[in-house]
Amino acid sequence: MHSQAFSSELHNQLEGIRSWLNIRAHELGFGQLRISDTDVSEAVPKLASWLAEGRHGEMGYMERHANLRAQPDQLQAGAIRSICVTMPYLPQNSSKTTEEQFSAELARLQKPQEAVISLYARGRDYHKILRAKLQLLATELEDKITHLQAHADGLQYRVFTDSAPIMEVELARKAGLGWRGKHTLLLHREFGSFFFLGEILINLPLAVDEPVEAHCGSCQACIDICPTQAITAPYALDARRCISYLTIEHPGSIPVEFRKAMGNRVYGCDDCQLVCPWNKYAQHTSVPDFAERHQLGSATLVELWSWSEVQFNQRHEGSAIRRIGYSRWRRNLAIALGNVLASDLDMQSKEDITNQLRDGLQNADLLVTEHITWALEQSQR
Repeated sequence: MHSQAFSSELHNQLEGIRSWLNIRAHELGFGQLRISDTDVSEAVPKLASWLAEGRHGEMGYMERHANLRAQPDQLQAGAIRSICVTMPYLPQNSSKTTEEQFSAELARLQKPQEAVISLYARGRDYHKILRAKLQLLATELEDKITHLQAHADGLQYRVFTDSAPIMEVELARKAGLGWRGKHTLLLHREFGSFFFLGEILINLPLAVDEPVEAHCGSCQACIDICPTQAITAPYALDARRCISYLTIEHPGSIPVEFRKAMGNRVYGCDDCQLVCPWNKYAQHTSVPDFAERHQLGSATLVELWSWSEVQFNQRHEGSAIRRIGYSRWRRNLAIALGNVLASDLDMQSKEDITNQLRDGLQNADLLVTEHITWALEQSQR
């Protein structure tokens, strides 16, 4: 009887903690909070196959730490649960509905002289913001469980924000934060996909949530719109073809075969998300730090090309964009400007852009020089 009473009391306490987590997560700006166990074995074979085919490109860290990705408890000893959260990052636009906002984003892709930067990167770096909020949640949770006799040794935990080898999409899927869409991103019927993911691995036996059913159906809008056909089949992505990978993760020369398809995208690509029908339900962020900075949602390519390295570092301070460095930034801009020169543009504008590209050769490194040279050749075509 005593054991049963203790078990019942612990159950009630854990339920109380879970209720508190839901409330506190909402207060901190998280969209959803769900719990999963730490078993990701179901996704391991697919990861192994993806790596074996080389689809991770030059993201060598994916392969180096594959064993850790398969065993989350190796990242945090004693971990038996993952608190999984989402945080919406879509900036609020009071003058437009969500669908109007997406239509405007897609329309900018047809205006070659405008610079298109992925929506998630227009504000402050999500790594720092999400990590700080997760750390606060974990610290408060640690205080919350001090009275639990079954956890007299306290909470053991580790916070993750896309910064360690953890299969966060798989954990989030198991927790019921959404299903993997055909573009391989996590997708939810009520929240779309414009959100970041975060995790706290813990040793607390909270009740786990159930996965949700997939609802992509026969839709393949994301596959059809991909400029480089990086989504090679439903639920299969070749990172080596993906514009987000090419403009952010890829360190060297961008393959010529993809340069025209990049258009005016200079950091990331949102196309597959912008056309997803479920994103009409995408939630706007309540976090001020994700608001657009330095007019990155309306800047022209020429304006961004004019930034010196000092200006690049100053204006992208605290931004995810700064991580790629000035050289990759100029590489990406040079390709976009080359695509402008190949477009239907008046002669004076072409001459102005050509002169600015030539001026850029003066202090360019080998990587940028190669891409400027390619860009200048486009005016002859």
